[in-house]
Amino acid sequence: QALGEAKAAGDALGKDWSTLQQELLVVRKREAELAERINFLNERLTAERRQIETIHEQFKKDFEAISNKLLVDTINKWGTDNGVTTEVVMVNQNETTRQVSAAMAANTMPDALDLGLDLLLLLARQNVLLPVDDVFARVGQAQGGWYPSIADATDTTKVGAGGRTGVPFGASGNLLLRRTDILEKAGFAKPPATWAELVEQSVKVNKPPLFAMGLALSNVGDGNTMVGALQSFGGRIADDAGRNAAIKSDATRAFLGWVKDAWDKKLFPPGVTTWDGAGDNNAYLSGQAVFIANTGSVGLAARAQDPDLYKATGYSSLPAGPRGVVSPIGPNVRAIARSSRNPAAAKDLIEHLSNPTFMNAYFEHAIYGPALKSQAKLSSFTGNDPILGGLLDLVERGTAPGAPDVYNAGYADMWANFIVPRMMQRVVVDSWAFDRAMDEAQGAIQAIYDRSR
Repeated sequence: QALGEAKAAGDALGKDWSTLQQELLVVRKREAELAERINFLNERLTAERRQIETIHEQFKKDFEAISNKLLVDTINKWGTDNGVTTEVVMVNQNETTRQVSAAMAANTMPDALDLGLDLLLLLARQNVLLPVDDVFARVGQAQGGWYPSIADATDTTKVGAGGRTGVPFGASGNLLLRRTDILEKAGFAKPPATWAELVEQSVKVNKPPLFAMGLALSNVGDGNTMVGALQSFGGRIADDAGRNAAIKSDATRAFLGWVKDAWDKKLFPPGVTTWDGAGDNNAYLSGQAVFIANTGSVGLAARAQDPDLYKATGYSSLPAGPRGVVSPIGPNVRAIARSSRNPAAAKDLIEHLSNPTFMNAYFEHAIYGPALKSQAKLSSFTGNDPILGGLLDLVERGTAPGAPDVYNAGYADMWANFIVPRMMQRVVVDSWAFDRAMDEAQGAIQAIYDRSR
């Protein structure tokens, strides 16, 4: 029957069966050639991405080595000058929690240590750290006061600690990186102040294969940047008590409308819903994106491998939504173990490490934003380094982690399960109605918060 239909089709086209067979063979040969070419290009693209990631990571390591050596040398010199024996152990930040947990189990906690916010709050709740309110107050009074966003985020009394258990020394977070060379030609000299303006600018410069909005919508940390965007529209993850899901709302509906509008305008590069953690990095470094939301480390990679791209990159805090800017800051602190055998010396060291001379040199290589208001006047931030300028903008305009939501175990679990990226994927990939996508997210978040009680 199929043969008869094929012959009939050939007769309709005025071609005999043998001619159709020959043409089919030509088409199949061409298909095979194209498939082989696609495989070759995919292999080449994979190799280039790996090369970019290798250069990026190596440059980060080289840059961090400078700041680490400066820190170690400064601590050791302080010890020599003050008759204190010092031993400094540098730990990869991804290993800090494991190393600290092992030290607690073995009762070998160091006298003083650097911590990120998550671990600070965890140890403060467990009463592992010594209150350092006196050091926090002296350092703040001597240097123009603390930035409110930093002071609020690191207030461990909110988690039941008997006082402040960390002295902030810097902050990190996602910045909005943009191609100033392309945007200025389109008439945009300033970064977009709002998410709506981001779309407006993107429409003018979106010329595939150069796509405008290299924002991850995938299940990776960069995809969670959109949690802050959701909150800036007035959306919430949970209620004010941090106990019950509250993501289904008109504000979330407006946020999803913004995402869907940008998606329908084809402003996102292909694959953003399935990107891995290096997806936006690679898109920007390979010249395929005008905007990305990422840390300053992407700028460092550009400085190493593409000076022209580095010069053409601008940095600013994330845009505002209808309810204002939600640009989470990740403070880093220095703390003292409650088991310390020399807490007085540990306090003196932490206070010494806050001195402007050391911190100015440290900021130049450590890629942190300032924690103290007077640090904004240091040459590291008043010079021409666009990355540090962006981090300063982040600290001055940014918000405490999780805010306006309560930053608790439920929120952290929601973050780890990529609930907001999954909700966006339901809308743009699966074509779900907004209410259906919100209902699924609402149920998932409530189940998470119920487990965390």
